Amino acid sequence: MDAVVLVGGLGTRLRPLTLSAPKPMLPTAGVPLLAHLLSRIRDAGVQHIVLGTSYQADVFASYFADGRRFGIDLEYVVETEPLGTGGGIRNVADRLRGDTTLVFNGDILSGIDLTALLDRHADTAADVTLYLTTVDDARPFGCVPTDGDGRVLAFLEKDPNPVSDQINAGTYVFRRSVLETIPTGRPVSVERETFPGLLAGGANVIGYVDRSYWRDLGTPGDFVAGSADLVRGIAPSSAVPGPVGEALVLPGAHVSEHAKLSGGATVGAGCVVAPGCIVDGATLFDDVRLAAGAVVRRAIIGRSATIGADATVVDAVVGDRAQIGARVELTGGVRIWPDVVLADGSVRFSSDA
Repeated sequence: MDAVVLVGGLGTRLRPLTLSAPKPMLPTAGVPLLAHLLSRIRDAGVQHIVLGTSYQADVFASYFADGRRFGIDLEYVVETEPLGTGGGIRNVADRLRGDTTLVFNGDILSGIDLTALLDRHADTAADVTLYLTTVDDARPFGCVPTDGDGRVLAFLEKDPNPVSDQINAGTYVFRRSVLETIPTGRPVSVERETFPGLLAGGANVIGYVDRSYWRDLGTPGDFVAGSADLVRGIAPSSAVPGPVGEALVLPGAHVSEHAKLSGGATVGAGCVVAPGCIVDGATLFDDVRLAAGAVVRRAIIGRSATIGADATVVDAVVGDRAQIGARVELTGGVRIWPDVVLADGSVRFSSDA
């Protein structure tokens, strides 16, 4: 049994945070996002994992090395040019050791029972099994209708009129012989080419519907919500470095007894949170400084950034080393780039700056 995790994307929707690190390596409930997925794969009994990397590939190896300290056997394959999801899967085929391969998108947080998914794949003698979940609005996703036996009927990527609330949840089980039919040497979309092609050719493609926790962490709002869900124990992970609860404070952080942490907040190592501060459902990367009375809600504050006294940051992103002055208000999805300095004053920003 092998697992492949695709982590080669640029993470453009999460900029400016991904200017300094790939999305799967951003701190999420105290550890890189990828650490939560690797722990779930390990806990399901899969030891051999291959990472398909590209953007800032060395960052992954610097942190995880050969995987031994995490209880896994980890290998890396670097794409020299973008190959798409299908091409990225095919690109690691020569590292696979078994006849069955679990494939994961590296930016998904889920609670799926991987053992049950693998059992479904084996019991149905599937060529490919797709993990499906249900959503209220399937239009932004790949809509995947199935019949009464769970066979996939179609794969409708971002259809404006979805025929089902079932969507592709970003985890697959491939029979190795099927995986090796994906073309080599060019970009391939598993969503737009591989799966529709398999259906057209009569392959046995099975959908496994699971309605447990699922979130795509591709946007700032989903990223900070996913981190908070991990801290509160809503999203399952054995990699959270502390007990679940209203907040996670990493070693070396100093939080005033007169500050309030809630909503699954994370306070990174070396942070200083002054008296009167409120940190609600927010993620503070390492070495952040919050001056007295600062309020941070559902926001992401980059490494070594400073938030001034009585400043307010709500539903916003502050890049690494940025300095936000006293009484400044950031809201409405504003993104502050690294090293930006906003002077003290009663100023409100509610669009990109």
